[in-house]
Amino acid sequence: MPGKRAQLTRLNDGIVAIDTEYLRPILDASHLIVEDGRGAFVDTGTNDSVPLLLDALQQNGLDAAAVDFVFLTHIHLDHAGGAGLLMQQLPNAQCVLHPRGAPHMVDPTRLIAGTIGVYGEEKMREMYGEIVPIDESRVVVAEDEAWFEFNGRRMQTLHTEGHARHHYVLNDPASRGVFTGDSFGISYRELDTAKGEFIYPTTTPASFDPVEAHKAVDRIMSCKPQQLYLTHYSRVRDLDRLAADMHTGIDAFVALALDNKDAPNRGAAIETAMYDYLSGRLQEHGFNGDPDALWSVLEMDIVLNSQGLVSWLERLEKQDG
Repeated sequence: MPGKRAQLTRLNDGIVAIDTEYLRPILDASHLIVEDGRGAFVDTGTNDSVPLLLDALQQNGLDAAAVDFVFLTHIHLDHAGGAGLLMQQLPNAQCVLHPRGAPHMVDPTRLIAGTIGVYGEEKMREMYGEIVPIDESRVVVAEDEAWFEFNGRRMQTLHTEGHARHHYVLNDPASRGVFTGDSFGISYRELDTAKGEFIYPTTTPASFDPVEAHKAVDRIMSCKPQQLYLTHYSRVRDLDRLAADMHTGIDAFVALALDNKDAPNRGAAIETAMYDYLSGRLQEHGFNGDPDALWSVLEMDIVLNSQGLVSWLERLEKQDG
């Protein structure tokens, strides 16, 4: 497969962040773990990201046959859309999936339909292309608290709901870190200030559950990590503060959804309230960027998060009805 040069950030303990170039720079990371001449990926980005991941192997002196695992924290397509195509290039890799996610990567029909439901068919095809299924014989189901041996490095999958019911995080004691997917929110490097990293929850459609989202943050912190590796975007370290900010943010998102549930267009009202909340928090955090530039960073997440909160309100109303 023809390659292009991947933008890498070398972290710690053999971990390299790869910019998957999904939508814009430094929005979406795949992580390559290198352990004594063997490799493992955590999340893959989309089909367009696959040449970058293969180039990252080359930049780290590995060939495709040296990859043992592709860990997919969950099957949303910005994390897993390129996994099937990538697996075709990795002859020895196993793909590690949550029990609820595995069937949908073997037969992605429902996954594709759900993504079309969020974006529409034309936009879905433009963003993600053709989703390649993964051969069932190459799928390993990640049970809760299962340990995986990766060339002498032990890593553990922990189920975390809240963002998606097919989500796990990957605890990596060797790095004193956890690969969190979307279970510990979003922290873009453009929003860092002298006060450190800025973080907020991700409540995208269609399975946001605030009770489980709080539990996920606590479960990640129970691993006593010194750093976390987020898909959006990579390593964060001031974890006690960020965990508190995540809990505050989950509660704030719930409150603004409930405050706007009776608005004539509650999706638009929630978007406005979320932008006001996040921009206010960013101002307190010392962010002095241009409002237009800030909106360009936050817009996609605000739209998707608001859709997720509307879905959550609809589920609440069905329960009450």
